[in-house]
Amino acid sequence: MKLSAFKSALSKLDSLQFVLPQGKQVPAHVHLTEVGELQKSFIDCGGTIRISRLVSMQLWYAEDTEHRLHPKKLLDIIKASERQLSLPDEEVEIEYQQGTIGKYRVSFQNGTFQLVATQTDCLAKDQCIVPEQKPKVRLTAKGLQCDPQSGCC
Repeated sequence: MKLSAFKSALSKLDSLQFVLPQGKQVPAHVHLTEVGELQKSFIDCGGTIRISRLVSMQLWYAEDTEHRLHPKKLLDIIKASERQLSLPDEEVEIEYQQGTIGKYRVSFQNGTFQLVATQTDCLAKDQCIVPEQKPKVRLTAKGLQCDPQSGCC
């Protein structure tokens, strides 16, 4: 979800709710500790130079369980960050502390922000030597259910 879509969703809410990929809700007394732009310059395994840009937000909660971050307040913080940091309209990434700091992308469904798990991936698969995965074969009590000409045996 890009920052513009995130702001649009915020403007329609009366309260904030973030839900982790496993379905657990982030505590309602969450604080927003930072908003910023992350830029990463790197070379992938195929030798291509790449630049990645994200808008990063960090959520944290303490023992002040009466605290509530209102959507309008979050929208005001984002607008101030846009003015002062010239934030781009890029994908939003939310950092949230669990066993370690988790980084999540965001989607919006049924009035809640869904935190979507991120995954690593090879960006140069066409240049990497990654072995092809062989087809899975189903074995039964009657024996192998595979045509020897199929290449799976």
